[in-house]
Amino acid sequence: MKKKLLYGLFAILLLLLSASNMPPEKEKKQAEETVSLTIRNPKVEVASEFEDMVSMYEKTHPHVHIQVETVGGISDDFSDLKTQMAVGEGPDIFTNVGYTATKEWMRYLEDLSGESWVSDARDGTLDPITEGGKVYGMPMNIEGFGIIYNKVLFEKAGINELPDTYTELERAASQLKKAGVTPFANGYYEEWKLGHHLTSLAFAEQSDPEAFMSELAEGKASFTDNDSFHNMLRFLDLTLAYGEPHAATADYYAEMEAFQKGEAAMIVQGNWVEPLLAKQAPDLDAGMFPIPLDDGGDAQLVTGVPSYWVVNKQSGAAEKREAKRFLKWMAESEEGHAYQTEHLRFISAFRTVQPPETSLSGDAWRQYDQQERRNFNWSSYSPFMKDAFGRILKQYVNEEMSKWDALQDLDHAWRQNVSSH
Repeated sequence: MKKKLLYGLFAILLLLLSASNMPPEKEKKQAEETVSLTIRNPKVEVASEFEDMVSMYEKTHPHVHIQVETVGGISDDFSDLKTQMAVGEGPDIFTNVGYTATKEWMRYLEDLSGESWVSDARDGTLDPITEGGKVYGMPMNIEGFGIIYNKVLFEKAGINELPDTYTELERAASQLKKAGVTPFANGYYEEWKLGHHLTSLAFAEQSDPEAFMSELAEGKASFTDNDSFHNMLRFLDLTLAYGEPHAATADYYAEMEAFQKGEAAMIVQGNWVEPLLAKQAPDLDAGMFPIPLDDGGDAQLVTGVPSYWVVNKQSGAAEKREAKRFLKWMAESEEGHAYQTEHLRFISAFRTVQPPETSLSGDAWRQYDQQERRNFNWSSYSPFMKDAFGRILKQYVNEEMSKWDALQDLDHAWRQNVSSH
């Protein structure tokens, strides 16, 4: 009996000794239980690439299982998110556009101020997601919005210099049409292009966009007598006059397909379409230039951070811990850097990551780097106004209202938004 007891004590002692000699990293991994995360990805253009990146992360972090939910394109990527959050079933990582949306979603945003990548962010990129001195999101990337064009079709039409003024753009569209080329592939079915991006361009044309917004709120300014918004509608008219029919019912994918097939020479989009073009039209030689709303000759791409990765404050402690680790991996690891630049074609918002030299992203980066003012300001105004801009401009595209009526309706929507807040 004593022998058995001695053998038992000896076995326990061996187990304790082996446990004490276990490498700290192995011991740590054994202690970590499997954690499941859900990430809401708003980039349909890189859906498969993003999932591949996640799979690569899971291989080196076997205790983490990540489910990716890709939304966007035709669907509104925020339409059901508030409902999910309200019942405590929201994703662990999602996106926020910053500025007003930071305040509106504050109760769902985890404080990320202590994360190591914060100090590496490029100047100004964290401003829209900072509130009360605290940082609540990690910049997804830097993007540029303008006109993407087919270089071969431009050469076919004898266009040797890119349009720098509205008159030159109108002349280029006429040359393309005479050469038997459809100038624009238009996809205005989704209201985000009209309500977010084009209106952002008109705001960016103001000498002081923030001051202009304040004057609108105070009734000291109006869309009806603002040159930039009149010019925005004139540009919209140009795309319709020199574009394919049924622009209001053609969606993002139809627009992209027409451009990829060489059926149209230009699309109003941003460098975010580059991964899609690389997959579906790898031989297409495309470039990007700013949208000239007037004849001033100083047009610039609308550039900046489009959205931020945020962590759901409602998630459990383990989920929040692993969500932060995943964001840190994307921002700081060599694998994360390589995947984002080479596969997602992202222009990183971090100083230590070299921007890609590809055609569209390269154009967007050079414009961003040269500008003193970052003018991706559509996140500065409320979601209500973005919806109103999209709805009203969609009616204008459908010829359901005149230019004057559209601008008046924008004034009315702005005043309504101010009075309700």
